[in-house]
Amino acid sequence: MKRYAVELTSDAQLDLDDIADYIGAHDGMERAELVARGIEKAYAELAVYPNRGAHPRELLELGIRSFREMHFKPYRIIYRVYERTVIVFLIADGRRDMQALLTSRVLGA
Repeated sequence: MKRYAVELTSDAQLDLDDIADYIGAHDGMERAELVARGIEKAYAELAVYPNRGAHPRELLELGIRSFREMHFKPYRIIYRVYERTVIVFLIADGRRDMQALLTSRVLGA
């Protein structure tokens, strides 16, 4: 079975760190570690099944089909598949304004 490398952009790594810091401050470090490990496990699965996710609806509305997403509720993991590499661009709580986040992070607008 073909395996892909899975990499996080520096912004995506900061997203994960910020999520863990927030949860740690509000629900305790044990819960923060549990959530961070769950998110990491979710995107690690992309090494084997990189095209498993749907296209984010916010990007589909703009005609962009080059990105995909997966979930670790309530978090959305936005990524793009290249030849042998999956790049994670964004990890965010899906209850946030995803249109604004995706526009600024993925489209650079």
